[in-house]
Amino acid sequence: MKKENYNHDMNPYLNRDLSWLEFNRRVLEEAQSPDTPLLERVRFLSIVTTNLDEFMSVRVAETREKIKAGLTKKDFTGYTATGLYRRLMKRTMKMVSEQYRSYRDLLRQLSKKGIVFMEYTDLNATQQKAMEQYFHDIVFPVLTPMAVDSSRPFPLVHHKYVYLAVVLRKEDSKEANDHYFAIVQVPSNIPRVISVPLRSNSKKKSFIRIEELIKHHIQSLFSGYIPEAVHGFRLTRNSDLYINEEEAEDLLEEIEKELRRRRRGAPVRLEVEQGIHPYALEYLQEEFSIGSDEIFEIQGPMDLGFLSGFVDQLEGYTHLKYPGIKPVYPDIFNTEESLFRILRRQDVLLYHPYESFDAVTDFVEEASEDPQVMAIKMTLYRVNGDSRLIPALAHAAEMGKQVTVVVELKARFDEERNIAWARKLEKAGCHVVYGLVGLKTHAKIILVVRKEQNMLKRYVHVGTGNYNASTARVYTDIGLLTSDPQIGEDASEVFNEITGYSAAQGLQQLHIAPAGLKSRLFEMIRREAENAAQGKPAQIIAKINSLSNQELIDELYAASQAGVKIQLIVRGVCCLRPGIEGLSENIQVISIVDRFLEHSRIFYFQNHKDPEVYLSSADWMTRNLNRRIELMCPVHDPQLKQTIVNILELSLQDNVKARLLLSNGNYVPVTNDEPSLRSQFEALKINTWKKEKETISS
Repeated sequence: MKKENYNHDMNPYLNRDLSWLEFNRRVLEEAQSPDTPLLERVRFLSIVTTNLDEFMSVRVAETREKIKAGLTKKDFTGYTATGLYRRLMKRTMKMVSEQYRSYRDLLRQLSKKGIVFMEYTDLNATQQKAMEQYFHDIVFPVLTPMAVDSSRPFPLVHHKYVYLAVVLRKEDSKEANDHYFAIVQVPSNIPRVISVPLRSNSKKKSFIRIEELIKHHIQSLFSGYIPEAVHGFRLTRNSDLYINEEEAEDLLEEIEKELRRRRRGAPVRLEVEQGIHPYALEYLQEEFSIGSDEIFEIQGPMDLGFLSGFVDQLEGYTHLKYPGIKPVYPDIFNTEESLFRILRRQDVLLYHPYESFDAVTDFVEEASEDPQVMAIKMTLYRVNGDSRLIPALAHAAEMGKQVTVVVELKARFDEERNIAWARKLEKAGCHVVYGLVGLKTHAKIILVVRKEQNMLKRYVHVGTGNYNASTARVYTDIGLLTSDPQIGEDASEVFNEITGYSAAQGLQQLHIAPAGLKSRLFEMIRREAENAAQGKPAQIIAKINSLSNQELIDELYAASQAGVKIQLIVRGVCCLRPGIEGLSENIQVISIVDRFLEHSRIFYFQNHKDPEVYLSSADWMTRNLNRRIELMCPVHDPQLKQTIVNILELSLQDNVKARLLLSNGNYVPVTNDEPSLRSQFEALKINTWKKEKETISS
């Protein structure tokens, strides 16, 4: 592909938020791809919505706050807050419009497969009777009509909930413009989609959305009034937490207070159903102080996020979904032998979701039962609701073991769940710590201390992903189980820093952010640059979620100019411009969006003839390197190093789902003359990455 020459007037960086929108576009492309199973396309469409919701409530909200504060300085990518905001809103509106075109197309295709979403007026008499009964018995009792007038102020509209805006007039009124206004919240504790009885002589499964049912029966909520118009709307609020940790006496209580305040966060976006009554729109705009550029007119139902749950609950259509997979339990643990005995002999690498997360859970559960185990220490960032880890930790504490759990209360949108886990663990006798002031604890590490032959031995699990069995089935992540003495000692130092006042001194193997992880990355990048300058082979391969730290990008640019071959697999945001002569001609960036969410962070540095391989919890973003507690851990075992190299190679060979980043920020499909290879599908065959292969090609 032709490379662009570097022009010093060109900004050498891509904007983080615009790059994120490009990522969400790649998710949308999966919903549009005829090669994706039909119901999985529906699921991807749902993911586009949930992604956008978080983006609007955090990133766009932050940009709005900068505008309100009068900030006019350009960021390092060349954008002022005002200029960026306009571009973000324009591109987001275009994406939403395209998303709903895809939704309508998918409805037509679902209908051909016997799955039909119906309007109330399309129901026959038998179906209408059944739906009337459902409304009367299930829906009506939980509905609350909320009138708005001089004696009844506008009620609190919750973030991301679906509401109906109702314009009414009195039955006896003769004034055409004598309007009254009310809102009705669509219940979130009733299924959004209702199954409709089959028509006679039809095998098609029919469904209706609950808001359509409410609209048809809206008159039952407003006797004495005539509903003139009923339209859906949804409000997105600023959802970031603003916590002064320095002055907070009790962090848990402070976060609980902030969560309550978040319910009234500043409005960021108003979605309204196409054709909404002007009176209703004016009312909503005035109440939320929303400008016309913050209003999204939706040609379809509010919040397509419901589609994911619909797909999960739909029975009898497995042929329209990805085939189910059963993660493989590692062969080495398929024995009656203790995990600790196995780990004394060798390190074990786990690659999820292809290998079962049960191995990690079993590690903690065995530790909780083992009378020789003296202590268990663990970080928790996001945990699934039915986690086996929480009962295991609680049981260990009840058995008299020293159990320390670092619970990150500020894990965005999981704050309430983590508060509940923290209280449950404290009640069981665990030492619960909330991390260091001003830093999120994002590191994924478990330390087990076991008494063996009158000595203490440490066993460690370090991972790239959360200790969450649910996401471990749909995210690609890597974990290392080891009894390496130096890694064990470092793990103790890390926990002592988090729970006490000591600083992690003299770490031998682990690298921790914000103290030394970034500087170690810089050292290794510069070492490759020096090797290249001396005519030695030099190569860097990194697989990460996001790359946005300016300093690190500059280091990669310098290495590229020295002749280092750099291959980056960046699933989401990438602020680096690849393929520019004189700047980044030796850098290639690909992104893979497929069935599983690419989530692992793994790094390869050629180091002349002594390659170094690492796994990490940290993306190459400023927040990870400067404002979070993160870990980077080396992999020493030659076979396991080769396994990680094989995983990287598999991603680099993908020419089905991989997309190549161009210097202008656009992505195009990877095309070559090699046989088609879809890395995630190949990885399902364990031996494609677990067997020994030749060292990665240079």
